[in-house]
Amino acid sequence: MSLDTLKRTNSLDKLLGAVQQENAPLEKKSYKDERLWKPELDKSGNGYAVLRFLPAVEGEDMPWAKVFNHAFQGPTGQWYIENSLTTVGKADPVSELNSTFWNTGLESDKEIARKQKRKLQYFSNVYVVTDSKNPHNEGKVFLFRYGKKIFDKLMAAMQPEFEDESPVNPFDFWQGANFKLKIRKVDGYWNYDKSEFEAPSAMFDNDGQIEEVWKKAYALGEFSAPTNFKSYEELKTRLDTVLSGTTTIGNVMESITKDPEPTAPAWVDTKPAEAVAPAAEEEDDTMSYFQKLANE
Repeated sequence: MSLDTLKRTNSLDKLLGAVQQENAPLEKKSYKDERLWKPELDKSGNGYAVLRFLPAVEGEDMPWAKVFNHAFQGPTGQWYIENSLTTVGKADPVSELNSTFWNTGLESDKEIARKQKRKLQYFSNVYVVTDSKNPHNEGKVFLFRYGKKIFDKLMAAMQPEFEDESPVNPFDFWQGANFKLKIRKVDGYWNYDKSEFEAPSAMFDNDGQIEEVWKKAYALGEFSAPTNFKSYEELKTRLDTVLSGTTTIGNVMESITKDPEPTAPAWVDTKPAEAVAPAAEEEDDTMSYFQKLANE
């Protein structure tokens, strides 16, 4: 800029504007993943939507990603909400602690292990056919997070129990089937027992429309990528902070002296998106998991 231009430029407004911008309150960042579709209940406490599970994107083999995580509140009042390294076949500090509790044989210790147990969730791409609570979602592709109950229904479609039932690949564009997601409140928990698949049918008659939807699907590799997990040391530090104080395991008292950190921020959803009553199958899987750790 030349001296003549500087002379003719009124920089006062620019300076004041910059100051106002610096002093303006920071806009709250949204931690909501806009890629995720979540069902909503109506006034009667029921939920209904029709979804179409999509196949794996180009370059990936599986149409779902499987992730274990932990979400529990420690005696400090702070929350431990972290993905478990057992997802990628590595040692995890919470799993190790839980196996120690379980091995004491005391029911009180087993109860702590149950409270801190790892939780299983899946992620898949879905095309929203019907969403009466949020019609603007219809005709769009989202990531869908779901638990073992819904995954079992996918497996039941692919591996039917009875001779008069034909296997269906619910992730197939042409021979798959729409999934009617039906949610009820049972004892305060979301229940999916009435959810079911429609008869097999092509998603669209036009392959051009199918390809257009497929191109909008999200890669699932990120859920098993190293960036989705903290290191063992980082997780151990966080766990010690959440459990800061004295922890008794059986007859052994262990002191944890890490300095406390702030509790989980307000934006953290400390309750899973789909809080479902523990199924016997899930409990058995958890118990066999602890038993496996005990034998290693």
